[in-house]
Amino acid sequence: MNTEPLPPLAFDYRAARMGRSVLVHADAFDWLSRLSPESLDALVFDPPYGVKEYELDQIELMLRGGPGIWRIPPSFDGHQRSPLPRFTALVAEERDTLHRFFKDLAAALLRALKPGAHVFMASNAFLSQLVFGAMVDGGFEFRTEIIRLVQTLRGGDRPRLGEEEFPNVCSLPRGGYEPWGLFRKPMPPKMTVRECLREYGTGGLRRRADGNPFFDVIVSERTPRCEKEIAPHPSLKPQSFMRQIVRAALPLARGVLADPFMGSGSTVAAAEAIGYQCVGVERHEDYYSMAVRAVPRLRALRIGDVAPTSGQATLGL
Repeated sequence: MNTEPLPPLAFDYRAARMGRSVLVHADAFDWLSRLSPESLDALVFDPPYGVKEYELDQIELMLRGGPGIWRIPPSFDGHQRSPLPRFTALVAEERDTLHRFFKDLAAALLRALKPGAHVFMASNAFLSQLVFGAMVDGGFEFRTEIIRLVQTLRGGDRPRLGEEEFPNVCSLPRGGYEPWGLFRKPMPPKMTVRECLREYGTGGLRRRADGNPFFDVIVSERTPRCEKEIAPHPSLKPQSFMRQIVRAALPLARGVLADPFMGSGSTVAAAEAIGYQCVGVERHEDYYSMAVRAVPRLRALRIGDVAPTSGQATLGL
């Protein structure tokens, strides 16, 4: 760990330097409010969604082994999985709360980003249409979805309390992908991408190392056990995937990347692995401390370039 003075983006928060990057123990909204306008060149993050299944009373119910929305998925590769949520329809009030949260988040992010800067935001098929719309309502341009092809354990369940009565019915398809929203802060009127790249270093996406474009469909894997052992965070993404989207976020391979909901630091580790500067911000003490320990080890993992050479190859077309 580097003992040099922390950069200005750490402010007076508790922080730790990791190579070119810095980890900050702070609330995302508080930290964003202290940034000078147009301080950041890109964002990559997995936000907190706060849906019903993750409220404390539901987690306590799960831990007690109670009934309800929680389920125990089948074993996989000989190992029993932890309980996962059975996603249910949100009521109007919950949808409104989510919309307000992401619209407010968009406003905070827009102020901090340079014109033309991109945002990669993780989501899921259940909520993406709601939260992506809220980001657009908050002022972002929606560019596309990045589809992470990965077999999930979401969906495929028989009707709740009707498993025996309707054994051949599932309430939702079994999930086979994870959608990531790709957004861009609007460029000044009439400014072209070429002009934006010249003035701000933003506006486009970095091509792959082999010269091919960055594709919007990426064949992925479930997070390997070795990475989970390094960083036992419930929503840890694999480095094989994170390094691909992090690379794309800075078109000229320079600037400041940020993850305002850092968790265990997978974005920071990916940035460090490819030579980017990143600021990771995490409000929860346990996850911040986990990231301090995990980032150097995740960064050191040797990950091959697993991205397909074309979107058609990805889909097997």
